[in-house]
Amino acid sequence: MPRAPRNVPRTPHACSNARAPRCGHASLLLRLLLRLRLSTPSSSSLLLLRQLDWETTAVMAPPRWKSGDGRRRRLLLLLCCCLLAFPCHAQQVTNNNISHRSDQGGIHSFVGTYGINYGRIADNLPPPEVVVRLLKLAKIRNVKIYDAEHKVLDAFRGTGLNLVVAIPNEFLKDMAANPAKAMDWLNENVQPYYPSTRIVGITVGNEVLGGADTGLAEALVGAVLNVHDALRMLRLDTKIELSTPHSEGVFANSYPPSACVFKDELMVYLRPLLDFFSKTGAPFYVNAYPFLAYMSDPSHIDINYALFKPNAGIVDPKTGLHYDNMFDAQLDAAYFALEAAGYSGIEVRVAETGWASAGDATEAGANMENAVTYDRNLRKRLFLRKGTPYRPDRVAKAYIFALFNENLKPGPTTERHYGLFKPDGSVSINIGLKGLLPSSAPPHPLLPFKRLGAWGWIVQYSAALLSCTLFFLALGT
Repeated sequence: MPRAPRNVPRTPHACSNARAPRCGHASLLLRLLLRLRLSTPSSSSLLLLRQLDWETTAVMAPPRWKSGDGRRRRLLLLLCCCLLAFPCHAQQVTNNNISHRSDQGGIHSFVGTYGINYGRIADNLPPPEVVVRLLKLAKIRNVKIYDAEHKVLDAFRGTGLNLVVAIPNEFLKDMAANPAKAMDWLNENVQPYYPSTRIVGITVGNEVLGGADTGLAEALVGAVLNVHDALRMLRLDTKIELSTPHSEGVFANSYPPSACVFKDELMVYLRPLLDFFSKTGAPFYVNAYPFLAYMSDPSHIDINYALFKPNAGIVDPKTGLHYDNMFDAQLDAAYFALEAAGYSGIEVRVAETGWASAGDATEAGANMENAVTYDRNLRKRLFLRKGTPYRPDRVAKAYIFALFNENLKPGPTTERHYGLFKPDGSVSINIGLKGLLPSSAPPHPLLPFKRLGAWGWIVQYSAALLSCTLFFLALGT
């Protein structure tokens, strides 16, 4: 969860979805009209008919009617009009249709590139069943929670939403000391729900390493291994991904990205974890907050660099790579740290990222304008399905923090103002997602283009219908 970073990356002060083709209605229309008009087709007409690429050619017999048979002509003309009125759309390839399998052949755990954290430290949130409806309206398929609340698991049954559940930090020591505790937890929180509730991942603890509790850090590896062994005994180890999210505090330094390495004192815990992840294909999850980095040093970090807005960016002096936003730089810093530790094959994913829409006077940059800018630009960047300057082949994936403002979270004001939605289901940070209630915020800038696409479809088929009408009139003369 958001908190001030222990190690802040410093920067200089100045610093599509493809669509499957539709059925060939134009080809079909031309073919039918040729058959209507030519009772005895010429050799050139027959050649044109053969060259038309139409998948139903095999079932279209040559015309056998006479030139005066107007009834069959009218029937075929009606077929043309039906095809125009009810276009056959092929399945679209969207983020939701892309394979869930990770780049390294790991477990099916993430659809597309965009997910959200569903925190519930509040007393005014809607019931989980309503939350499911909200998620579907917003078209968010990847959801991560911080426990395994049974009401949430029940609400997600049969929804098709990807759900990552969590084993809170307070359970880790018992699970590390007693493998039966891990099995008990799975029998209570996973077995009764899987697979009707699509549990695709389990996070073991959250931001354990780098904290003050060394006993908890010592228990993390044992807990992860015992939970994995229990999953294997239940034959779920190849179906449910096991991971643990880290804060930026695990890095000794992160600027420039190529200089990033893990803290030496944490390698005793990190190395067995990374060995485990490299064998299972699980990603390295990091909580990356450009907002926290900017808030900790606003006089030396360009806010435009943190918000994905136009800026001079930075150039890594070692690699020569240019970064125009801090999010990519933080991802690559993690990749460089993994490479330096000998684990260059592990994928990096972002377990949390976001920007607070309100804060205390001492919390620089925490306002609605910046929150909208960051979350909207982040969503656009993720939808590009591209990698980072150092790992262009690794598509960036992230869980946004958070679904709701959580009014009972302790700490500074920012902790209670990360939500994209208000408790009533209306939009709080408007990035173009649809809420349960109308929003008074200005529309998303992409909406006019979507409307333009709809009008283009109407014009296309109206023109075809007009052509069909003209041919009909010609036949009647």
